[in-house]
Amino acid sequence: MLQSQLFTKTKKEFAKDEESINAKYLIRAGYIDKLAAGIYTFLPLGLRVLTKIENIIREEMNAAGCQEILMPALHPKENWVTTGRWDSIHEILFKLEGARGSEFTLGPTHEEIVTPLVKQSVFSYKDLPFAVYQIQSKFRNEVRAKSGLLRGREFRMKDVYSFHTDEQDLEKFYEQMSKAYERVWARLSLGAITYKTFASGGSFSKYSHEYQTVCESGEDEIYLCEKCRLAVNKEIIAEQDSCPECGSKNLVKKNGIEVGNIFPLKTKYSEPFKLTFQDEKGENRLVQMGCYGIGPSRLMGTIVEVYHDEAGIIWPESVAPFKYHLLNLSKDAKVKKQAEELYESLIKKGAEVLYDDRTEPTPGEKLKDADLLGLPVRLVLSDKTAGQVEIKPRNSSKTELKEIQSL
Repeated sequence: MLQSQLFTKTKKEFAKDEESINAKYLIRAGYIDKLAAGIYTFLPLGLRVLTKIENIIREEMNAAGCQEILMPALHPKENWVTTGRWDSIHEILFKLEGARGSEFTLGPTHEEIVTPLVKQSVFSYKDLPFAVYQIQSKFRNEVRAKSGLLRGREFRMKDVYSFHTDEQDLEKFYEQMSKAYERVWARLSLGAITYKTFASGGSFSKYSHEYQTVCESGEDEIYLCEKCRLAVNKEIIAEQDSCPECGSKNLVKKNGIEVGNIFPLKTKYSEPFKLTFQDEKGENRLVQMGCYGIGPSRLMGTIVEVYHDEAGIIWPESVAPFKYHLLNLSKDAKVKKQAEELYESLIKKGAEVLYDDRTEPTPGEKLKDADLLGLPVRLVLSDKTAGQVEIKPRNSSKTELKEIQSL
């Protein structure tokens, strides 16, 4: 892509009304734009990052045997009244009135929609188990929408819902999803610092699990058991001061950002919607359910919180909008031609390249923009490179010169 064709521009200063690191850098670099508190537009570069994150998640969910669907964001009141959540979580619901007095909410989650949907297809034990998922925008009326992409009023969510004949089968799939999540974190370069974290299971299980990425700016308080590579959140540590897995009291306090969660719902939603199946004896039984969430937009913000320096963002290659940032710092026609030829050559080889072909910025401004944007590899042609190309990884201070033809 030619940088001169991007309609967005980098900004010289951080937005004064933003407190979080991710919002400051993403807005300044032109990845997102703030419409209102907790509501952001994903601009061309930002959408490329978000799409890559979502596709990594999608690939791992598909590999785990989940089937992708897309459910409505607009939910009838009746579905939420059935579970009692129209009133019990009313403070986070965006409620609105439709034609002829009908009432709706914008979906903060989709248990109330997926359960009656599945009821149309499940009759026998032979119809189970299976899992469906979607990647969609969710809406929650957050009071503290001050953390950029980490706490939005409109945000992206991947939610899986699984359906089983018994708790043993639910537990088996629960562990399968746990392994799939570990693969997602690894592919996003967050594996080493993201911990499966014991959390309250609410009314339907002793424990649920969060996935917390250790980060100084994280809002959550977690306690790490390095022996088990697990963590316990603040709520659980108040009940017990040891690791639920090994019993160790040698726990290390850290700040974390919740990037995902998994819940054994059991019959919490199948019961009010009367989602049942006939077992092998012909008896009706309630379907066992589980749900499994990951926030792609929150992950985008988390990656920036973890991978940045004073100059800008440092994207992992797996989610960077482009791998290469090609800069022409010369006004010489010969160097310009070399840069254009290198750009075309890389494109033909299938490489993702952002070519800074702009004529207005100074060489210093181009280099500052490159650091701010944070693409993994910077390629520089200038009067000093003398027919070669200077290569600099964004996560390193070292540079090397190579022949242009070698790339």
